[in-house]
Amino acid sequence: MTAITISLDPVGALTEEAFYQLCRANPDVKFERSAQGELIIMSPTGGESGRRNADITIDLGIWNRQTQLGYTFDSSTCFKLPNGAERSPDAAWVERSRWEALSPEQREKFPPIVPDFVIELRSASDSLPQLQAKMQEYQANGVRLGWLLNPQGQQVEIYRLGQAVETQQAPQMLSGESVLPNFVLKLAQILD
Repeated sequence: MTAITISLDPVGALTEEAFYQLCRANPDVKFERSAQGELIIMSPTGGESGRRNADITIDLGIWNRQTQLGYTFDSSTCFKLPNGAERSPDAAWVERSRWEALSPEQREKFPPIVPDFVIELRSASDSLPQLQAKMQEYQANGVRLGWLLNPQGQQVEIYRLGQAVETQQAPQMLSGESVLPNFVLKLAQILD
């Protein structure tokens, strides 16, 4: 369940289009691409991580259906970030007007947009430093609010645009703050 990073320098760069075609040709494999052009192969999650991630996505989706403020995305969505990386957060949300400003072609492929909100859920075999680096990359690219949920450490790291990371030990819930008005994620079933 660990990510494998492969440098493609010896054979050449993996262009955006080549990366997109590689993903389409291998739909059962989850890929990401780093800002340096490295290919990252993500292994599937186990049952507990899958269950937790489904609960997170459901809660975010229900909130979004009620508010209709934007669009919710699951872990299969790959976003093209300004630094050149193509990343798939475990859950993401984009404000409605920003998403609708993209062309239909941009929405169809890997959208060139930074989500307003992302969640990364650490599975038992995930490297915490790698996930923290990914969260910092999201923050550096303009994600307004991000949560790194770490059930193994019973903690949450909160990433806010332009602010230092806040760590909370075993919180009961998290607020979507001004980014996701009135969204509350209850963590009892997620951090257990």
